Amino acid sequence: MVLHRPGPGGTEVLLGHMGGPFWARKDDGAWSIPKGEHGPDEDPRDAAAREFAEELGAPLPDGPLVPLGEVKLSGGKRITAFALAADFDADHIVPGTFTMEWPPRSGRIQEFPEIDRAAWFGLEDAKRKITKGQVPLLERLPALIAG
Repeated sequence: MVLHRPGPGGTEVLLGHMGGPFWARKDDGAWSIPKGEHGPDEDPRDAAAREFAEELGAPLPDGPLVPLGEVKLSGGKRITAFALAADFDADHIVPGTFTMEWPPRSGRIQEFPEIDRAAWFGLEDAKRKITKGQVPLLERLPALIAG
């Protein structure tokens, strides 16, 4: 879900910094749109709303979801994304969590937030912050907004 709003310097988009130890000390290339995979029987719009709520701990704001198309990430995962013009309080997220063995080969299972923080970025900054595979979604946004 690419949430966007007008900002002082132009369009701003909401991104979440990926949680967990791998991303903890990274910034550029370590942010993402709220996203997730959906099964063949789940409507992509429903999945987008579900993933937004799971990752940020709040329901998706009301408004029309406009298709942004699909991208394939380097690991093979495909994302079907939508744009939504809406505001959102990025300072008060309640992220979902995941578990993993950490440190590696330690036998210790730890819980980490899916997103450890969220923030609004201007489009150019967002293209630097977001993972490389998601950049095309941000590149499509200005044409969609222009109509």
